[in-house]
Parts: sequence; structure tokens; C-alpha cells
Amino acid sequence: MYPIVKKEKLADKIFLMDVKAPRVAKTCEPGQFVIVKMDEEGERIPLTICDYDREAGTITIVFQTVGASTERMQYLEAGDAFQDFVGPLGCASDLIDMDMEELKKKKIIFIAGGVGTAPVYPQVKWLHEHGVDCDVIVGSRTKELLFFIDEMKKVAANLYVTTDDGSYGFHGVGTSQLKELVEQGHTYDHCVAIGPMIMMKFVCLMTKELGIPTVVSMNPIMVDGTGMCGACRLTVGGEVKFACVDGPEFDGHLVDFDQAMKRQQLYKTEEGRAMLKLKEGDTHHGGCGQCGGGK
Repeated sequence: MYPIVKKEKLADKIFLMDVKAPRVAKTCEPGQFVIVKMDEEGERIPLTICDYDREAGTITIVFQTVGASTERMQYLEAGDAFQDFVGPLGCASDLIDMDMEELKKKKIIFIAGGVGTAPVYPQVKWLHEHGVDCDVIVGSRTKELLFFIDEMKKVAANLYVTTDDGSYGFHGVGTSQLKELVEQGHTYDHCVAIGPMIMMKFVCLMTKELGIPTVVSMNPIMVDGTGMCGACRLTVGGEVKFACVDGPEFDGHLVDFDQAMKRQQLYKTEEGRAMLKLKEGDTHHGGCGQCGGGK
């Protein structure tokens, strides 16, 4: 069992938990995720690692209640425990493996939308700890849905907060803030965008026009998290990839977002899943040859 040592409500339907998982905390890196399971009957839920404390042996997860399983999760409290807590899974951020001197020369901007703030935070924190400055744009629909603002201020060189309704910070979306920064003379040679699929699509359309290489995290389309279910199948540069085993981060300018968003909608119904399986054949899952889903 994996005990919950802290539980906090961050915003409407958004919760944070610190979970005791020493083996995961010992080896995880920013960009990776875990799969949690509440009990024997529970669903496997992939969640990005938001933070970790190797000494305390804890992993911080942030989740939004969007379905039956996460609805149940919100009622767990400190002292309760998860039956399963599997990880670290997926590939770490590419920034982790870059030459440190080259990394320090880069002008990096992160754009986080909604709950995407959670997976952005550990990357920005890691960069800060290694002496790499970066700018961060955090956006949400309204002020009440913002979280981690104080935490992000401590690790970002410059933090820009946006709200769609103008209730806090810049009135507009993250792409509008980025455009304004560029018009003011800010230059960037690397962007990381994490958030809702449609948000990442429009960030990539803008950064492609601006000539800024962009990485996106495709964790919004995960269901099973091991490549077995086929939900996270996507096309990147004309090749079939699976977000959970090949990612979750990819070159955003090569991701077919329209296809990914269409699959995301179809996967919500039994009929849609059957249609995808029929159309995609052997590559519906396991087709990558890495996850074992076709065995």
C-alpha cells in the first residue's frame, strides 16, 4: 500500500496529494508519470509526477475530477492509501539530458494551460536548481482555477499569468501573451507547452510561425498508460507513436493534433473504440513494437 501523507484542494475540482512511494521517488525525473489504483476494483489512472522528494520518499500528484475514478479519489484523505502506485513511467524531459552549458545558453519559455501547470512545475524547478533561467506563462479560464502561482514565482525567471476572462493578470490566452512578449522584444529558442490539446495545437501554430522549436506533452490522451489500450496512439511526423511509451513529450510541430483530438473524442464511447480498432487494425495498440500490447 502507498499511504497519502498530504491532501490539499488547490482549486475547484483540482487536488494535490503527496504519496509515500520511495522507489518511485528515488529514480523519477521531470516529465514522467505514474499509474495509480485505489483498490482492487479501481481503474488504472495515469497522472503526471508534479514534484518529488527523494529524501522523504514522496511523490506529489495533482489531479482534476473528470470522471468516476477521479471523483472517488477526491474523497481520499491523508492516512488513506493507494493499492498500486506504479512508476516512473514514460520518458523524462529532453531538457534533462542536454549538455548543461548548452542548456544555460537557451532562452526557454514554458506555456502551461489549466492542469498543465502541474507537469510544467517540476521541469521549471529542475532548471532553476541547475542554474537555468526560463520564463513561464500560466493560464486558466478564470482566477479561481489558478494554482501553484507562488510556487512558480520562486523558480521562474519571469512569470506571466493569464486568464481568459481577465479576472487575474493578462486578459487573454497564453498564445496572446506570447505574441505580446515577442512584440516587446523577447526572444526564445525553445518552448514547452503543456495543457489541453486545443491549447497546445494553437501554441504550436504560433511558435512554428515564429520559428521557435516546441515540445508538447501528450498526456491528455492517456487512459491505460502502458500502450495496451491504444488510446494514446498518435501520429508524429507521419509515424505512429504511443504517448505513454514513446513520450509523453514530442516535437509539437510534428504532432497531428486534429487526428489526436478526433481519436480522443471517439475513445469516449464503446462504438468509437470499436471503430478505431477496425480502422487501425494491427497498429491499434502494440503496433509500435515496444509496449507488448500486440502479444
